[in-house]
Amino acid sequence: MMDDFKNQKCLHKRYAFQIVLQVREMLRSQPSLVDINVPDGSHFTVCGDVHGQFYDLINIFELNGLPSEENPYLFNGDFVDRGSFSVEVILTLFALKCMCPSAIYLARGNHESRSMNKIYGFEGEVRSKLSEKFVELFAEVFCCLPLAHVINQKVFVVHGGLFSVDGVKLSDIKAVDRFCEPPEEGLMCELLWSDPQPFPGRGPSKRGVGLSFGADVTRKFLQDNNLDLIVRSHEVKDEGYEIEHDGKLITIFSAPNYCDQ
Repeated sequence: MMDDFKNQKCLHKRYAFQIVLQVREMLRSQPSLVDINVPDGSHFTVCGDVHGQFYDLINIFELNGLPSEENPYLFNGDFVDRGSFSVEVILTLFALKCMCPSAIYLARGNHESRSMNKIYGFEGEVRSKLSEKFVELFAEVFCCLPLAHVINQKVFVVHGGLFSVDGVKLSDIKAVDRFCEPPEEGLMCELLWSDPQPFPGRGPSKRGVGLSFGADVTRKFLQDNNLDLIVRSHEVKDEGYEIEHDGKLITIFSAPNYCDQ
């Protein structure tokens, strides 16, 4: 299938349906916050936004190996929109999840939503490559994606960032009813939309949704939940990653030449 996609061939709708419906059942059964255990001596790869850049996704797999039980991945949201091959990216990630559920974990990003897909290209691409029915189906499956992951009880991985209030516990995130379009405020919204800022405290977001949070907010959240590190995505970084907040927060972004920049 991946070879066909490389040559810009489409997958028959029947198989696309099978993949998406199977993944829907899998994701539905997961909690909103998923715990991941990585045994000693093993490695685990976290990828940031891919944004429909299928050839760059293939490049990641060529450099780092395909997902498998021995080589697990977490893709941290924003699989679709902006790039021209969102359908290929999402079907590849979903097919890998069906093939080996423990080889690949998928988190929701702010672009796994109906309103973003309408504006930034995924909806139109789905219509032209698959059908109108798939527009509805993907919207439904995106509502099943978990909102965050915790690796070895120490590393909190989320697409966006932290919260407008102190004292949020991992149990609060687990309790979020995520089976909906992202709201304009509250925990779910902030998980998907927030960004770090270089100065302490909290401020308005440059995006108009979510908020900006400082190193003190990061430190307090980590202390409250006995965690060591936050890994998040959501922002373009020239090097592909950036370490901030006294080494306690890493942003990773996995779409090179994003929007031709």
